[in-house]
Amino acid sequence: MNTKQGELLMTSLMIKIAKIALRVLAVILIGCVSAVIGLILGAIVGGNLAAIYEIVFGQEFVFNGRVGYEATGQIGFILGALTGLIASSVLLFRRRTKK
Repeated sequence: MNTKQGELLMTSLMIKIAKIALRVLAVILIGCVSAVIGLILGAIVGGNLAAIYEIVFGQEFVFNGRVGYEATGQIGFILGALTGLIASSVLLFRRRTKK
């Protein structure tokens, strides 16, 4: 094998590794952003639902030692992170068919 061919192969491999690393970073970033969005939506929407839950069942909604909108905010954070990580990893790492 020629030295020039070896350099081209190494450059091609480094570009593939860099693309994979950027995809992984994108998945992590999208997961963090969707977790924060889930936290905010969970606190806003879930806070109202927690108040309805308290009226209907006569006890406060408790999750992880928190009550009301704080509890639903944590649930929204977890669900938002999971949704963002799964959706972005499927979109960024799915097999693409060549046309």
